[in-house]
Amino acid sequence: MAIDATDARILEALQRTGRLSNADLAERVNLSTSACHRRVQRLEADGIIRGYVALLDPRKVGRPTTVFVEITLSGQADEVLDAFEKAVARVPDVLECHLMAGSADYLLKVVANDTEDFARIHRRYLATLPGVAQMQSSFALRTVRQTTALPI
Repeated sequence: MAIDATDARILEALQRTGRLSNADLAERVNLSTSACHRRVQRLEADGIIRGYVALLDPRKVGRPTTVFVEITLSGQADEVLDAFEKAVARVPDVLECHLMAGSADYLLKVVANDTEDFARIHRRYLATLPGVAQMQSSFALRTVRQTTALPI
């Protein structure tokens, strides 16, 4: 599906402020409320808008520590990859898991309260993931830029 300039303006506005009323959104993108509503419904139906979320402050919910974990598996067979992916999907502290090209097979983004909490996560979950041959963790010292908005 092609995204025209009006769709792009809608998507940019919703990525910045997802709780806009349809009337406010329509005003921002210079559409009637009914035309704006139809476009948003189409963008949702086409799967371009996957959902709406509240973005939480990690410090205020006790998860200020971000750790990036590089995982190298013992093999590349489909059953090894599948077993790892199913297991890592059940780890509540893992926000993201990416299959990688390069030196590591997977890159995880993990949140924790502090280094001691990460040690607990490591012992309880990460060290028990199937097929893991090597793991390297890097702690983020400061977040310089973070966004959820995709460029349109």
